[in-house]
Amino acid sequence: MDTNELERRIRLIEERNARVEAEKAWEVSFFRKATIAVMTYVVAWIALLSIGSSQPYLSALIPTIGFVLSVQSLPMIRKWWIRRRHRVPDSEDFSPK
Repeated sequence: MDTNELERRIRLIEERNARVEAEKAWEVSFFRKATIAVMTYVVAWIALLSIGSSQPYLSALIPTIGFVLSVQSLPMIRKWWIRRRHRVPDSEDFSPK
């Protein structure tokens, strides 16, 4: 393999790593979680409004709160699952950076 080919392959790997890092940052971002929570509330509110539920604005909070609680507990569950599934030592931190 010549130098140009190696440089091209390294550049492709670095570009892929940048994309993966950006996607991971999106997955753990507060903005993404807040957007999904707002969308959950709006969809639930519209659904409850359309079926004539009393106080749909309050009832729509139930699935929204469920979503927020689930995303708060997922990092802990993820760490537990990784340690159990892959026998990773407790000293390693798997928190997103």
